[in-house]
Amino acid sequence: MTSDFTPSAIGVIGAGIMGEALISALIASGVSPSTITISEKRDDRASELMAKYGVHSASLEANVAKTEVLLLVVKPQDMATVLEEIKDVLNPAAVVVTFAAGKKIDFIASILGGKRSIIRVMPNTPALVGEGMAAISSGPDVSPSHTQFVRGFLEATGQVVEVDEKLQDAVTAVSGSGPAYFFAFIEAMVSAGVDLGLSSEVATQLSIQTMVGAAKLLTTSGKSATTLRENVTSPNGTTAAALASFNDAELGKIVKSAMRAARDRSQELA
Repeated sequence: MTSDFTPSAIGVIGAGIMGEALISALIASGVSPSTITISEKRDDRASELMAKYGVHSASLEANVAKTEVLLLVVKPQDMATVLEEIKDVLNPAAVVVTFAAGKKIDFIASILGGKRSIIRVMPNTPALVGEGMAAISSGPDVSPSHTQFVRGFLEATGQVVEVDEKLQDAVTAVSGSGPAYFFAFIEAMVSAGVDLGLSSEVATQLSIQTMVGAAKLLTTSGKSATTLRENVTSPNGTTAAALASFNDAELGKIVKSAMRAARDRSQELA
């Protein structure tokens, strides 16, 4: 479904790695670069993105005053300060899209005041290569066309799901922080490979390609992770020995504990 909402001015507050990914996604989804304005404290970064994407740059106040869609790509600890700075100049009809972990729609609305169209998004860093996972939650004053517009450009970064906002902390624990779990596991595999006598280069190549191939097999085979795991595990074989070691170390409990910690921290950031 295509959105019938076509904003003429989109503001991006915070032009770091994720901010750039969103700019790229907007353009890939058909948004004209001339309608995108960034507000970035680092002049060299702003100049870099203007040259690379053809977007504009403006002060925070000037950007916010004219925007119809405002993307808040700021750290959770900076959110309250930014909202206080923009609340008096923000267009009342603007759609506010927040990408900060833990910060609830009610929190943002309470500072901005009045009825506001607010959409909360939890993206992840694979959005940088078009393989992201984003979860969106729309506030009570958001129209379906606004939600569809946001969903539409986020789909240029990967996959998108819509969830009830109360589940956003769980989303943060699964997909928001999830890439770091994967990277940590790769680090451990490489280190173990080196301990077993492989060079760092070969251990890295083996580990990364194994994960890339396994992920592709999982997404294309139509089989569950459980079935694929069982298919590669011969009785009393090498894989069975490794998995038994994981079970002895209670890998499932480790993962659950880690994800609960991520969820709890997200709740603390509210």
